[in-house]
Amino acid sequence: MFHAMTTSDTQIMNLIHLYAELMDAGRLEECSDLFADARVVLGSDVDPPVVVDRDGLLEVWRSLVAIHDDGTPRTRHLVANPILEVDEKADSATCRSTYTVFQQVTDGPLQPIISGRYHDRFERVDGTWRFAERTYGVDLVGDLSDHMLRRLDL
Repeated sequence: MFHAMTTSDTQIMNLIHLYAELMDAGRLEECSDLFADARVVLGSDVDPPVVVDRDGLLEVWRSLVAIHDDGTPRTRHLVANPILEVDEKADSATCRSTYTVFQQVTDGPLQPIISGRYHDRFERVDGTWRFAERTYGVDLVGDLSDHMLRRLDL
């Protein structure tokens, strides 16, 4: 069945892709601002899960993500397979999607370094959609040595 994109669909998908664009540009503070009103679940596979707010997320990224000489992490986040469900009357939405992060540093090859899932919840406040929650899942891990300053132990 064909489902035409709505304004809400477009605004929500733009948020998801803006995250990837800002992260790849090394604009960590602006990227964390997308989660100013959200809870972020980093360690969903541990009990209890690791949950942070906007400031906690920025702190984690600053302590983990290697920023290279060009001011970026030298990555490209590809977000795919979105399953978006919008409840217009309740001003809420969910989206399950997958991500793959590619990286290329110095003369090395362009290669996938990590792949997983985003489970996002959104809310519309005063006519504007925003993240209410993001849960990160990791499925496949490659060589993170040029991406992470240290290992994330969740």
